[in-house]
Amino acid sequence: MRKAKVERKTKETSVEAFVNLDGTGAYDVATGIGFLDHMLEQLSRHSLIDLRVRCKGDLHIDPHHTTEDTALAVGEAVSKALSERTGIRRFGTAFSPMDEALTRVAVDASNRPYLVWRVKFKGARLGEMDTELFKEWFYAFAQSAGLTLHVENLYGENTHHIVESCFKGLARALREAVEVDPRRAGEIPSTKGVLGGSL
Repeated sequence: MRKAKVERKTKETSVEAFVNLDGTGAYDVATGIGFLDHMLEQLSRHSLIDLRVRCKGDLHIDPHHTTEDTALAVGEAVSKALSERTGIRRFGTAFSPMDEALTRVAVDASNRPYLVWRVKFKGARLGEMDTELFKEWFYAFAQSAGLTLHVENLYGENTHHIVESCFKGLARALREAVEVDPRRAGEIPSTKGVLGGSL
């Protein structure tokens, strides 16, 4: 039952996002930005989170609003599906290689949003997207999903490979973090008895 649907509508975008945390990695994604679709498909397939996304945005201006609002909607759906985050493993880590690129991703599903982004690109654009938008996507996703998220590209040359290793690393780390731990027996994975709020 760890499923959620979110609708987000502004003057800039209209987004519908559905997630099933206990899925098989099935996806159906259409944002109007081909490369972003490809990355969201990777996120779904490698996290085993079923994902459906529909977005109509002001792409006649640029991809910024679509990129950010898609991340906000998907992240909010993940957070809603997690509910009180009872019984989850909470932490997840992954090293994600893609050819010459290697990225390390660590997730704490703490409900305390934070992003550390140590990724640099040599190219300013990738497909229809400015490469600076990838940080915006990860930031918005971390904020709305309630994740402490560290993404560090250790090395790499090809921009496509670096970005894809970031999304695949997020997928694998997220899969581990949101998975139900049978040893937790329905407990909140925190000594405070609740996730979120102050340290």
